[in-house]
Amino acid sequence: MINKELIKPQRIVVVGGSENKFKPGGKVLENLLNGNYNGEIYVINPKTQTVQGIKSYNNTNDLPHVDLAILAIPAKFCFNTIKDLTKKGTKAFIILSAGFGELNEEGKKIEQQISDFADKNNISILGPNCIGIINKNFKGVFTTPVPVYNPKGVDFISSSGSTAVFVMEAGIKMGMQFSSIYSVGNAIQIKVEDILEYFDKNYISGESSNIIMIYIEQLSNPAKLLKHSISLNKKGCNIIAVKAGLTQAGSRAASSHTGAMASPEIVVETLFKKAGIIQCYSREEMLYVAGVLFYGKPKGKNVAVITHAGGAGVMCADALEKGGMKVPELKNENTQKLLEHLHQGSSASNPIDFLATGSAEQMGLILDYCNYKFNEIDESIVIFGSPGLFDVEPVYDLLSNKIDNTIKPIYPVLPSPVNTEKAIEHFISKGKIFFPDESVLATAIAKIYNTNPIFEYPGKIDIKPDKTIRNIIKNAKGRYLTPYENRKLLQFAGIEAIDEYIVKKLDDLILLNENLTFPIAMKTVGPIHKTDIGGVVLNINNIEEAKQTFDKLIKIPDCTAVLIQPMITGIELYAGSIKEKNLGHIVMTGMGGIYLETLKDISTSICPIGRKEAETMIKSLKSYPVLKGKRGKKSINFYEFQNIIVNLSKLLTLIPEISEMDINPLIATGNSILAVDCRIKIET
Repeated sequence: MINKELIKPQRIVVVGGSENKFKPGGKVLENLLNGNYNGEIYVINPKTQTVQGIKSYNNTNDLPHVDLAILAIPAKFCFNTIKDLTKKGTKAFIILSAGFGELNEEGKKIEQQISDFADKNNISILGPNCIGIINKNFKGVFTTPVPVYNPKGVDFISSSGSTAVFVMEAGIKMGMQFSSIYSVGNAIQIKVEDILEYFDKNYISGESSNIIMIYIEQLSNPAKLLKHSISLNKKGCNIIAVKAGLTQAGSRAASSHTGAMASPEIVVETLFKKAGIIQCYSREEMLYVAGVLFYGKPKGKNVAVITHAGGAGVMCADALEKGGMKVPELKNENTQKLLEHLHQGSSASNPIDFLATGSAEQMGLILDYCNYKFNEIDESIVIFGSPGLFDVEPVYDLLSNKIDNTIKPIYPVLPSPVNTEKAIEHFISKGKIFFPDESVLATAIAKIYNTNPIFEYPGKIDIKPDKTIRNIIKNAKGRYLTPYENRKLLQFAGIEAIDEYIVKKLDDLILLNENLTFPIAMKTVGPIHKTDIGGVVLNINNIEEAKQTFDKLIKIPDCTAVLIQPMITGIELYAGSIKEKNLGHIVMTGMGGIYLETLKDISTSICPIGRKEAETMIKSLKSYPVLKGKRGKKSINFYEFQNIIVNLSKLLTLIPEISEMDINPLIATGNSILAVDCRIKIET
């Protein structure tokens, strides 16, 4: 729970405040005093009468009422201190102290005591084991640096205090400014997603920051993160996140293909994609993405690379092309005109290389051409360092001016931190951000450009499960559905399935003979992994082969019947789902059959899924060109493939009890796509 006392306290007490500014209680007090806080500050320290010029109280009994208490005392004293201050009306607490659940079981017990007490008494708890809060109202952290507040700067939420410090240090060095820093630490009450919810509910267009960075270690309520990320995106806010702990050993134990593939990495990637969050994998990448957003999203795929250092320009162009961007060749009359103003040996074809002897005026002219004459250019990267032979400050001044007055985004790479140190500091003082490395910048630009849009949710689903469907679900808890039940659910969802027959006795097979069109496939009914136990036989060409196959399959342990289907040929596809706790159903699709297991070329999303999102899922597959038809082979019916994804999403929305589902393969033949094999499990 986040209350006003945590965000904008009128009175703050530092419990454990110290004269020693190398201790958390000393440093947080110093930061509060130097941070332009307009309220009253108190200290509790029984060993002294004043701390850093502030009156010190011996205990909580003597203390006047305070809104917020910042605790910098041993963990074992925190619970009783919180209880005592709550009796006096304190509503918010920041626990800087370590030694809780991250240390041992005893620490976990104290955390639980505090958490239960907080819920019962309607108070806010941030931490423990965090660095605190920096916002426009107060600087309640025990670390440095403490960035200067800028309402248009970046909001940063971090699970880790040390990571927050590292990001601030690197960001400030680049010229990045911050609106707020929230460190949640062990997050026994207030979690990353709760702060994101606060940002969403208090967002003011034109005033609130439009860039939020998040470092996440534990994600307790992914549905809340999804909801508020989508809401913030729609308000014009950009969210960048790093999720640590993606590669913990071992995927879930699941019998479906979808369940086996739904690794923590896939789940997080799917969540972020659905939420419109730009996923990064390092602090550096996150800061570069934030820097690009500060200057404005790329307007298109075509980038001009402007440099006086040929090698850097080539590396930048390579990284752009690798990320799916374009560095188009400039070859027209304007190219020749520009070249006439540059030194001999320069190149204007893109990358635009105006040599180490190039001047500020030449760089300005190049940017003007990119802005007003080169219509094929959407944005520009300027790479300008120095070998140390001249002062580059005038160049950076001109670059700053061009950035302020540009039509198309300009991203500055200043790669000489030693030779141009003072000029870079001057550039930053003008409110600018710079990028030290051109290749990392190029990757960040591509990542932003290729981020999926927020898709509108599909409308209300008019159909409802009938009595037959509800009875199937009611009677199937904790087990896989039978082929008959699978077929009923597919029919309800509007997903067409191949004709099939189920036989339990050889006599039934003989009677069925006149209805069969050979060749046929025969499969065991009962065992889950049919292929692994020899429970699938294909290309059976006559009734005699069918009899022999039946005798063989029915003897396989746990086989209760044999399923018979006509053999059809076509492109094998796949669709499936796994239900994730606190999130909902993740839908996966791609090529099916052996391609699913060997290539693992899948596209994912979270229900609900509309037609436009289904189309994007299909087009994002690496195998998409194959599905379009190659070397005389027909394209699949993409409209029908989209239908299947959308209808699957509707089925999962209407029947949330489905825990795992595979339709593998779907066979695309002619204009039809038919479900050949289906596996559906109902949760316990």
